[in-house]
Amino acid sequence: MDQVTYGPEDAAMRAYLRDGAARARALGNRGPLRLTADGTLAPDILDAYRRAGFYVFEGVLGAAELADLEADFHAIQDRLPTGRDATTDRHGRPALGVGHQAPTLFWSKPLGDPFGGTALAGGRHPVKMHEPRAAADAPPEVVYLILGSLQFSDAALRLYAHPGLLAVAASVNGADFVPFNEAIFIKEPGLGASVAWHQDGLTHWGGPMLDADTHGFNFMAQLYGCTAANGVWVVPGSHARGKADIRAMVAANGSERLAEAVPILCAPGDVAITNRQTVHGSFANTSPDWRVTFNFGFHRRASVLGVVAGGVHNARAEYDAARIATRARAIGWAIAARHRHFPAETPFAYTPHQGQSFTWDDAARAALRDYNLLDLSI
Repeated sequence: MDQVTYGPEDAAMRAYLRDGAARARALGNRGPLRLTADGTLAPDILDAYRRAGFYVFEGVLGAAELADLEADFHAIQDRLPTGRDATTDRHGRPALGVGHQAPTLFWSKPLGDPFGGTALAGGRHPVKMHEPRAAADAPPEVVYLILGSLQFSDAALRLYAHPGLLAVAASVNGADFVPFNEAIFIKEPGLGASVAWHQDGLTHWGGPMLDADTHGFNFMAQLYGCTAANGVWVVPGSHARGKADIRAMVAANGSERLAEAVPILCAPGDVAITNRQTVHGSFANTSPDWRVTFNFGFHRRASVLGVVAGGVHNARAEYDAARIATRARAIGWAIAARHRHFPAETPFAYTPHQGQSFTWDDAARAALRDYNLLDLSI
């Protein structure tokens, strides 16, 4: 495929990427995942995360786990429908996601911005990103996002139970933390769509429980790493400043290249944690580099229990204790699956499952189908 650029904006974009990367490296919010003797996140790391709104844990995933994730990703790619309305893959087999009730595959024109400037997702992407011209031989559409990813990849399910990462979740959101949702973001070279600037939370803005952690966080595990050109950009500290006027921010900058933003820079196997309340987004991937991100997020139980929410990832509903417990079964199955695959590793003990037993077997696999209908989206 021909190399693509940002056209008339290319020189300005290259300078922006270079300067943003330099600012990111100076933030002091990256390093190995370190836990204290009692299994909680090292205080200096937690402080850096709370200050910037994101942190890069370096070298979390080893070569063997990355190889498993890559093999599953290639298998998923091979099973994608040949088009948005197709029911079979390129081999004529039933395609991934066909027949599911829950949303699974999201499509975009190459280098497009399918959400920016629309009312989709509660209108939280108010400004459309620049859409570079794709190469003449580009396909008409590409899959850039896959939801409910735990049901499509055993390696992703095992990653979901990484004991160090779940210890981070407990340190940030409390030992009784609850799931949010899981996804795979695909930024293919010369094709990958942008995600317009936004803040993820919708439910608690202006409410009595709003603080810097109310809408939870996402882990972003990087298969191939990420660069300024293909990675997520974050406005540091924006998670603690309430609801942002993104339209005004873009207008003040004169373009969607927000001057205060920085990119999340990762090597393969790094895992970033990003507060969902940060102003964040990503640009169309005109670079020659892939980004494949395994996303999975968690909430504080208090932010979810008894709340009526949804409407973006699934139908609106009240998140009562039964709903939360049913959705959290995925954590139990993931811990069981990971322990079987990595028997020398000490499994994470998830406090709400104390006294319960989970087995990863065919019955659990069947129960995981369309599990993301019960995502806890606030």
